[in-house]
Order: sequence, then C-alpha cells, then structure tokens
Amino acid sequence: MSLRGPPDDRSVDDLLEFGVVNLDKPPGPSAHQVAAWVRDMAGVDRAAHAGTLDPKVTGCLPMLLGDATRMAQVFDDSDKEYIAVLELHGPTPADLSSVLAEFEGEIYQKPPKKSAVVRRLRSREIYALDALEVEDRRALLRIRCESGTYIRKLCHDLGLALGTGAHMGHLRRSTTGSFDDRELVSLHDLVDALAWADEGDTDPLREVVQPAERALVDLPSAIVAESAARQVAEGAPVYAPGLLDVDDVFRGDLVACYTPDDAAVCLATLAGDPEADSGVVLDLERVLV
Repeated sequence: MSLRGPPDDRSVDDLLEFGVVNLDKPPGPSAHQVAAWVRDMAGVDRAAHAGTLDPKVTGCLPMLLGDATRMAQVFDDSDKEYIAVLELHGPTPADLSSVLAEFEGEIYQKPPKKSAVVRRLRSREIYALDALEVEDRRALLRIRCESGTYIRKLCHDLGLALGTGAHMGHLRRSTTGSFDDRELVSLHDLVDALAWADEGDTDPLREVVQPAERALVDLPSAIVAESAARQVAEGAPVYAPGLLDVDDVFRGDLVACYTPDDAAVCLATLAGDPEADSGVVLDLERVLV
C-alpha cells in the first residue's frame, strides 16, 4: 500500500480526506449540525468536531475531515479558553477581582440536568479567570480551563459567591488545544474556497484546510520507519527495530507517530523500552493511514 506523502506536498483531494479546519462556529446550529454541513460541503464521507459547543455558543470549533476523524480523541483532554459575559443580578461588587481569584485552581461542578453525561460531582481546573471589562452589571470574563468545565455553571456559582446572583450571557470559545481565534475560518470562507477550487484555483482552499497533522502538534511524537508504517496500516504495533526516534515519554502516554517525511501514521501509547532491540515499543490506539 502507498503511504501519505509530506503534509506540504498533498493534493487538494488528499487534504480534504485528511485535513482540519479551524472553524468559527456561528450562533444557531449545534456543533453536530455544523459538522454535517461541512461534511456535505467538502464532499467527504466523514467530518467530526473537536469539542461540543451549544447552539448559541460561537467560536473555535476545529473540524476534522475524512480519516482525520479518527484522531478526535486528542481533543478530549485539551485545554480551552472562553470569553464570557457575566450578567450580574445586582450592582457589581467592589470585590469582583478577589472573588474571581478565589475560583482559580480546582473547583467542583455537577453537570446540568440537560447534559448528556452522568450528573455526578467532579473536579475541574480553572487555570486563569480575569475580568477584561466591567460595565454596569456586566463583566466580560476570560476563562482558561480544563476540558469539560461548564461555563454556565461557573457563572451561576460566581453570582452566588458575589452575593448578587448571576447568569451567563454570550459565550465564545477562543481556544481549543493548539487552535485559537487568530486564524479562524468561517463557513462562508470554506464555501468560497471550495468553489474556487472547482474553478481551478486551489490556493484559497489550502489556506482554510490544513493537513491533519496540525491537530497533533501538542502530542509527543515518534518517528517510525516506512516499513513499520506499512505494518501499522495492517494493524500491527510498532516493534523496536521500526522505531527511529521518540520524545521523552512515560509508559502509557499517548504519542503521535510519523514517517520520516512527517506524515502521520497512528496514535499509540508507549508500551516498551524505546532503547530495546526487540519487542513491542508502541501499542496502537488509532491507525491514521
């Protein structure tokens, strides 16, 4: 079988079958509906979003195309950043900043009744919580947090701590893992780029659809020989002779594996000594070729 070539040398068809779009989700549709639209627009069999956003929420929603949907798990634990409007139910207290600071660190939340997960108390980490602007009874917050944090619940709890009551107004996600809002692509951008590609101008599409390897940059990496990559494609693990290099990782850590020309091969976990001469070194999690 043939392996994918270097990410920068791929055809438009190859990009659409193994690509990622840093999409700016509009208000209204669900993340699932947006993924279906992107799938149909791009003419691919599969498209998957990286982290659910409620219908009214906007912002950074990386969209994986084709075979790249197999790597959706890399976003499960990715950190997020949000810009939220905190709607206070009374005058803004003078101690707003100090109360916000008290919510940095580990917090405990129970998922809301409408959530799709089991409603049990769980902890989440708030890395940073800042008030960017305050106007009347509104505070514009920037929240950097662990994946799975419920911002609506956080706003409710902030209102209780402030003594005024509060609820979440507008919410926008500004960062998902290594993707942020500095280079977002709208649905209109994608539609236009696909139309231009049909007319023979592929440059706009190459600007909005990136090689899927872009979604793996935060993971430690391993380089495997092409012979090992072909065996991975058949479902075999990576044996010691096929491992050319690997970052410093611990047993069980998730690793992104590449060929020597930087094409993604699989997601795997470290299972053996990288310095060994024989035996399994990497167990497969997801085959990407």
